[in-house]
Amino acid sequence: MRYQLPQLASVIRSKNSGPYELTFDIMFKSEAAYRAVADAGVISKEAFAALYGIAPATVMEIVHFDPAHAIKITIERPVHSGDLRETDVYGAQQHAPLMAFSFDLPAEISPC
Repeated sequence: MRYQLPQLASVIRSKNSGPYELTFDIMFKSEAAYRAVADAGVISKEAFAALYGIAPATVMEIVHFDPAHAIKITIERPVHSGDLRETDVYGAQQHAPLMAFSFDLPAEISPC
């Protein structure tokens, strides 16, 4: 079954994680949705890098936090926070590509 991330996640956000990093948080609507996405491995360094047009090596880590049904992704900032070329010093507008992220899961998942 094909899903878009907003169907299964209640929170999709990005934020500044220091001058050299950005962090993305995905919090799922249910444990079943979180577990299905985590177990399928659809949010990988390679998939995230392809979505953002960056090298997989710049994806620093992907952390699964089971108690919150959340996945946290940290990347190297393409432009350092506060640099003259920076357009989003707080990193709060970088989550938009995740809103269109689609993937297949082996079974139907109830979003709630």
